[in-house]
Amino acid sequence: MRLVLGGRAYDLRTRVLVMGILNRTPDSFYDRGATFDLDTLVRRGEALAAEGADILDVGGVKAGPGPEVTEDEELDRVVPAIEALSTRVEVPISVDTFRASVARASYSAGAVMGNDISGFADPGYLPAAASAGAAVVATHIRLAPRLPDPDPHYDDVAAEVEGFLKERASQARAAGVPADKVVLDAGLDLGKTAEQSLELLRASARLAGLGYPLLLSASNKTFLGKVLGLEIDQREDASVSALAMGVALGCRIVRVHDVAAARQACNVLSAILDAA
Repeated sequence: MRLVLGGRAYDLRTRVLVMGILNRTPDSFYDRGATFDLDTLVRRGEALAAEGADILDVGGVKAGPGPEVTEDEELDRVVPAIEALSTRVEVPISVDTFRASVARASYSAGAVMGNDISGFADPGYLPAAASAGAAVVATHIRLAPRLPDPDPHYDDVAAEVEGFLKERASQARAAGVPADKVVLDAGLDLGKTAEQSLELLRASARLAGLGYPLLLSASNKTFLGKVLGLEIDQREDASVSALAMGVALGCRIVRVHDVAAARQACNVLSAILDAA
């Protein structure tokens, strides 16, 4: 289990990478625009790196429904942020975007990974990554980013997500992205009910069995709130619990808001895996 990000190679057999979330959006479900200001976001990125983040994930459009964000607006949000961070931190930078044009500009600005919640819906996404030598995250979503999906149905959610991710990994390989630059994400909450997200988290070992690093994005998500009756600002402990279960079942990258807590949990889990 190996991942290459820029000039760095990671052995993920027992190591777990922490991806710190940086939202340059005014309407993120979690921080509600707290890091929309460029200087604030850069300072937050520096803090997350100091807390032990292995990757910083910069996004300019929230995943859920909301006001339209044009391509130019998204470029204005993420490219200056990536340029600034790339001169201030030494950890790899990922761009959270489903637009090939934004990914391409972000790679030129210093990003080494494209985190695409659309599952490569933009036909130019994979060629842009291959040309730049960037890694990619293939995420399962039932419909598309920004579209409401209040009543998703699956005959077998784990099997359908597994098939989707296997096919997207093959697409990436065929486009010229090496196997050690392909990451998979089950897409918890993205076109899934709380129960379906729990089922997918439980199926992490099955998805990790596809042979690519599995990313877990469960931090403060809706499924935790619905299952436990928790508001957004009450989900920290639940998020760490979900992280621990995911890592125990094979996830090797965790995308989180609270890097310090995740780093400590992942260090313990890595020590346990090393001992085994």
